[in-house]
Amino acid sequence: MDLLQDLQKRGLIQQVTDEEGLNDHLTKDQVALYCGFDPTADSLHIGHLLPLTMLKRFQLAGHRPIALIGGGTGMIGDPSGRDTERSLNTEETVHQYAQALEKQIKEILQINETDDANTTIRTRNNHDWLGKMTVIDFLRDAGKHFTVNYMLAKESVSARIEQGISYTEFSYMLLQSVDFLNLYEKDNVALQIGGSDQWGNITAGLEFIRRSRNIAEDETIKAFGLTVPLITKADGSKFGKTAGGAVWLDPEKTTPYEFYQFWYNTDDRDVIKFIKYFTFLDFAEIEALEKEVEANPGERAAQKRLAEEMTILVHGKEALQQAQKISEALFSGNLKELTLSDIDQGFRDVPSYETEKTDQPLVDLLVAAKISSSKRQAREDIKNGAIYINGDRQQDIDYVVTAADRIEDTFTIIRRGRRNYFLVRYE
Repeated sequence: MDLLQDLQKRGLIQQVTDEEGLNDHLTKDQVALYCGFDPTADSLHIGHLLPLTMLKRFQLAGHRPIALIGGGTGMIGDPSGRDTERSLNTEETVHQYAQALEKQIKEILQINETDDANTTIRTRNNHDWLGKMTVIDFLRDAGKHFTVNYMLAKESVSARIEQGISYTEFSYMLLQSVDFLNLYEKDNVALQIGGSDQWGNITAGLEFIRRSRNIAEDETIKAFGLTVPLITKADGSKFGKTAGGAVWLDPEKTTPYEFYQFWYNTDDRDVIKFIKYFTFLDFAEIEALEKEVEANPGERAAQKRLAEEMTILVHGKEALQQAQKISEALFSGNLKELTLSDIDQGFRDVPSYETEKTDQPLVDLLVAAKISSSKRQAREDIKNGAIYINGDRQQDIDYVVTAADRIEDTFTIIRRGRRNYFLVRYE
């Protein structure tokens, strides 16, 4: 199976220019390609994983991918897929974000730029050339090749006409077109990939290459564009969002345990699609997992495999093992083996209460930490077997919480009922 066939079978191609020509080019030559990542935050989020894994797929097929950091375009803001103007960040902020994204991309894709350039994914920053352009250069060299009518016809612009679009964001597609031409000329890049919302920008870049190099419309241009589909979920909710907000690739923003749980909680209706999209599992294993979902959905074998693959990809094997350890502890109720790091991850979003390192009657602690609404309710909760300390049920209403109940002298985990966890932190 060739690369495009594999991508088609996985459902990873939304649109492609000259599919036959691209397939021929990919089959006969080693192709340089790129995908852009604008630094709008200090971390990528889970929505960036599809284009990142696409770069990896092309690398594994023997091609030369480039991850382009938008240090220049990030100063402007892409209107694609948005109905409002972006807030502009300072140059210093964009520069810091760009450095953070470059570091993150290199870690996830295991980029070592001292390796042979033919076998590694490389990074570039478009501020290197866009930052040197003058207004006159931009208008003469890029703007001259685009009519206003052509730009107005692009969806990223037309969708914003009614509520208004600034000249700044209106010009974004020209800057992205300059990127494509620069990489086409300097790095022999023949293919740009991106999300489906980038189709207008990608085709504008192809048009810019054609016009700036005086290639006639009936001549073949060895440059192509390909987009991946917008990710949708069966329940209609937005992919990559949780009750706590976006799922980030930075472990400080979204812990590996939270990341693992995001994938593990994938709907049965979505899990095989996501495995095809995001993992590098072969189709024989995917088909086996699909049959397992149909036969034993409660086992969540496919979700577990998806969570494993994605956590290893983004955070590594050690982080996966820790996420699995926390998950097992929470499932079994055996919490005593958890370390401080495990607790920080697994109980990051549960209600917490800070107190001094003194012996305290359990009833008083339950009320002070707002685990029970009153002393009367606390006694009932204890007698009814609803209270667990570090995983052990406690039904003694006279029980005193002591140093023996503090995990590494720092935490006590209290559970009320089946799933209501509370974290007591000791100063």
